[in-house]
Amino acid sequence: MTPAPPAVPVRTARLPDDAHDVGRLLEDYLRRTEREKHEHLGPEGPGADAPLHPRHLLEVHAPAEAFEGARILLAGPAGGAMGIVVLTPRPDGLTELKRFWVDPAHRRAGVGGALLDTAIGLGGGHVRLSVWEWRTDAIRSYARRGFVPVESWEPDRPRLACLERRP
Repeated sequence: MTPAPPAVPVRTARLPDDAHDVGRLLEDYLRRTEREKHEHLGPEGPGADAPLHPRHLLEVHAPAEAFEGARILLAGPAGGAMGIVVLTPRPDGLTELKRFWVDPAHRRAGVGGALLDTAIGLGGGHVRLSVWEWRTDAIRSYARRGFVPVESWEPDRPRLACLERRP
């Protein structure tokens, strides 16, 4: 029997110590998302090389300020984080998962699953997220963990799928 690979460590980011890893992963996520929106939304989407929105630049360069009150999880060691997710508590008791991203070099190695499982656990199993409909691999992964489609909380973004998981 082959031994199981070592578990991917997931930890809460410590800012400012982890600011470089957080900023790098968030910038990768945001730039990839902008390119995909341009590809999938056509002229409605931003230009592929458009500068990041000032709100997004704040996330990249000042994550403690941008995500005040949220919990940022990183997968991997300090200085070498492979993935990120931001958990935002909501007044209705749900936790919203945002900016879920795994560096493409580390995909299919359990990084995303470790982040998602940790986030679900910290959210008490009652979590929600949104994902662009063309990210079919991610949607399948969410479905395997009990996420189901719900009515959109972002009706002005029709190709954004809204999912929720209840315990």
